[in-house]
Amino acid sequence: MIRRGFVDVMEGQVHYRTAGSIEAAGPPLVLLHASPGSAKTLEPLLAAFASTRRVIAPDTLGNGDSSAPASGDAELTYFAAAHVRALDALGVRDFDLYGTHTGANLAIEIALSHPERVRSLILDGISLYSEEERNDMLTHYLPDVQIDAIGSQFNLIWHFVRDAYLFWPWYRRDKEHRRAIGLPSAADLHDKTLEVLKAASTFHIPYRAALAYRKEDRLPALRVPTLLACSATDMLIAYLGKVGALLPQAQQATTPGVGSPEAARRTAEIFEAFMRLPTPAKG
Repeated sequence: MIRRGFVDVMEGQVHYRTAGSIEAAGPPLVLLHASPGSAKTLEPLLAAFASTRRVIAPDTLGNGDSSAPASGDAELTYFAAAHVRALDALGVRDFDLYGTHTGANLAIEIALSHPERVRSLILDGISLYSEEERNDMLTHYLPDVQIDAIGSQFNLIWHFVRDAYLFWPWYRRDKEHRRAIGLPSAADLHDKTLEVLKAASTFHIPYRAALAYRKEDRLPALRVPTLLACSATDMLIAYLGKVGALLPQAQQATTPGVGSPEAARRTAEIFEAFMRLPTPAKG
């Protein structure tokens, strides 16, 4: 069973999903979601890990059902620190940490600022944009959502979410940028769109922070045992080798993703095998 709750923070409340038993052996696993949605996209992994450990997946401030961030131009380090404050409020001290896409960027910062608390780190699908790519995405990636009386926001966000499955980046709607994975089910597309609509006025804030984040300056400083992972169908797999060059001590794995319960189970097994490896004693 996946349960949901809220925890109080300075900005209001952080919404989270959790599975597994609080009495489970070993440290809990914290999952950080991609933008622009919420931790709902992590439900396949929550379910896959529920039988072996406690799992916690918060919505980043400005996403899903969590409160808005305190500032409209907050940097990524702020969102990472907010996650730590939410974990503190939940009484979570030491943990394994997983992040995908935007969540991977946040996980890097948490592992750098609190290495004594992060037992192991899984970065699943992580970009390494050139300056040209970064500037192009900062200019074009985030749609200008206006909340109006004719409901234009519903149409705009629906196509924003849908087209990210068809093109990469989503705003380059041509043959060269076409993705081969096809659309998810109508139900999944509906659910993800709803999660973005919930935060229509704020989802761009953590997303812009992630797009502007210069992880090439931060990755080499990681000292936490790290697994660089990516689904074979993830568009960010093109960056896996470049990221690995910045973090040569990290392990690497290509996973089947979470597109089905069986794929999620096999992906969780890869992650679990890594997290069960002996870790160096904390200094």
